[in-house]
Amino acid sequence: MLALTGVHAHYGPIEALRGVDLEVAHGEIVAMIGANGAGKSTLLMTICGAPVPSAGRILFDGADIAGLPTFEIVRRGIAQVPEGRRIFPRMTVLENLQMGAAAGDATPSALAAGLERAFALFPVLAERRTQRGGTLSGGEQQMLSIARALMARPRLLLLDEPSLGLAPMVVKQIFQVIGEINRAGTTVLLVEQNAYHALRLAHRGYVMAQGRVVMSGSGAALLADPDVRAAYLEGGAKPPPGA
Repeated sequence: MLALTGVHAHYGPIEALRGVDLEVAHGEIVAMIGANGAGKSTLLMTICGAPVPSAGRILFDGADIAGLPTFEIVRRGIAQVPEGRRIFPRMTVLENLQMGAAAGDATPSALAAGLERAFALFPVLAERRTQRGGTLSGGEQQMLSIARALMARPRLLLLDEPSLGLAPMVVKQIFQVIGEINRAGTTVLLVEQNAYHALRLAHRGYVMAQGRVVMSGSGAALLADPDVRAAYLEGGAKPPPGA
């Protein structure tokens, strides 16, 4: 479904991605882990068109999307849940969801189906539908951000640090929903510093360091790898609270 070959990306003179190769097959959850500054978020943003890669190819369903504007990439079936949620704080929950549907050019029937799905996944959003997004809790805002991306009816969902800043029980709920989304047919590329939850959920995973992919394998294999455990699981410590 998605294949990156030799992708480089820059912020001015700074090279953030240095020849990244990556594949995501239809129906998979693929996790990307790594330290802060490894290039994980830049990778997702590059897939979505900003920054434009300075070299390499990004193939989605066999077509090169590198250099396309973001709105066209969304129309082709890719949606991103950005780090930090970035909801529209002055808009209501319903209006935020409608904005997500607009990005995917949804018909009235698709809009209704999308709202039904969003409220089934996150019942609290149905209760808060007339409430402004900025007044929601952090966990509710993350739910809204995910639901808004799903309103574009993506075939590939990019998730950037969905557990960031959330309480352990909310993190557990978010990862359960990610699993449900995948089982319903949406492919997922997940960037996450919580390596335990990410690799336990993922079919496959990649490890990034200094703008490069330095390791890959099944989620289970990476979770058991001593180097991964030492670097990202506190030397093989017990799972996080609430896991």
